[in-house]
Amino acid sequence: MNIQLGDTPISLSRYLGLWSAVVVVFALQGFVHDAFFAELWSIFDYLRWSMIQWYTWAALAPWVFRLAARYPIQSPGRWRALFVHLLAGIGITALALVIGAAVSTLFEPSSFAEQLLQFVGRHAATGLLTYWALVLLQHSLRLRAERARRMVEASRLAAELARSRLQVLKTQLQPHFLFNTLHAIITLLDEDKRSAEDMLLRLSELLRAFLEDYDGQEISLRRELDLLELYLGIQGQRFKDRLTTQIYVAPGTLDCAVPSLLLQPIVENAIRHGIGQRVGADRIEIESRREGDSLCIEVRNRNSTLESGQAPADTSGHGIGLTNTRLRLRELYGQAAELRLDMIWPEGVSCRIRLPFRVLDDAGEEADDDNPEHLPG
Repeated sequence: MNIQLGDTPISLSRYLGLWSAVVVVFALQGFVHDAFFAELWSIFDYLRWSMIQWYTWAALAPWVFRLAARYPIQSPGRWRALFVHLLAGIGITALALVIGAAVSTLFEPSSFAEQLLQFVGRHAATGLLTYWALVLLQHSLRLRAERARRMVEASRLAAELARSRLQVLKTQLQPHFLFNTLHAIITLLDEDKRSAEDMLLRLSELLRAFLEDYDGQEISLRRELDLLELYLGIQGQRFKDRLTTQIYVAPGTLDCAVPSLLLQPIVENAIRHGIGQRVGADRIEIESRREGDSLCIEVRNRNSTLESGQAPADTSGHGIGLTNTRLRLRELYGQAAELRLDMIWPEGVSCRIRLPFRVLDDAGEEADDDNPEHLPG
C-alpha cells in the first residue's frame, strides 16, 4: 500500500518507519533531558508522549504535502502561496495540538483543558516548525522530480536530434547517388540502349532494396555488399572493360553492423576521382577484416591520387559522399570510428574505415578471420 505525499508515492511501511524513527529520537531526547534537569519517568512514558505527538503529525502530513504541491512557493503566485501556508500552518498545528491533547487525556488523570495547555506550551512552536519543514521537504522533492524529468527530456531530445541529423546525412547521400546514376543512364541512351535498360533495371532493384531495408541506420556488412553489387553492376555497364572490381571479405565480418549506405558513396567517390577523371583502366578493391575490437574496411582504387599537400586524413575535395560518411560515423560511434585517405604504391588511393566490431543480433557465430573470402568482380 502506498501513501501519496504530494506528487511522490511512498509505501506505508516506509512511511511509518520514518515517523517511528522520529518518535524514538524525540523520546530519547526527553528522557536524557529529564535525567539531568527534571524528574525522570519511565522510558515507556516518553515513548507514549512522543508517539502521541508525532504519529498525529504522521496522520496530518499527507494534507501538508498536498497543500504544498497545490500552492508551491514560486513565481508567479509566491506571495499568495506564502499567505496560504501561513494560515494552513497555524490551522494544522492547532489541529495537531487538539488531537494530541485528546488522545493524551485517555492516558493521563488530568482534564482535556489541562492537557491542551501543556501541548500548546510544549509543542506549538515545534508544530509550526514541523509544518514548514514538511512544506520545504515537498518543495525539494518537487524540484528533484522536475530536475529528473528535465534530464530525461534533455536526453530524449538529444537522441531525437542525433537521429534527425543522421537521417539528414543519409538522405543527402541518396539524391547524390541518384543524380550521378541517372546522368550515366542518359549518357548511354544514345550509345547503348541495351546497357541503359540494364542499368535502369539494376537501379530499380537498388531503390526497392533501399525502401525495404533502410529504415534503420545500421545493416549487416553482408547486406551492404549485396547492395553494393547492384551499384557496381550499374557502373560496370557504364565503363565496360575499363573497370574491374575485387572484394576480399573475412567471413567473420559478414554479419557485423555497418552504417547503411556506407560503401556505395565511397566506391562512387573512388570511381569519380579515378576512372571518371583519368584515362586508362581502373580497379576497385574492397577489403574487410577484424583487428581486435575494430572492424576495418578498405576501399582502394588504382587510378587516382590525392591532391598536392592534402593530409591523409583529410577528405576535403573528395566529394559530398566522404564528408557525409565521416559525419555519420561521428554521430553513430563518436571517437570509436575513423575514416582516412592514404596514397598507395605505385599509384592509387585507399579509403580506410575503422568501426567498433559488433555482430548484429541473431547473426550467428563469428568465423575465422584468417580465412578471407575472395570474390572477384
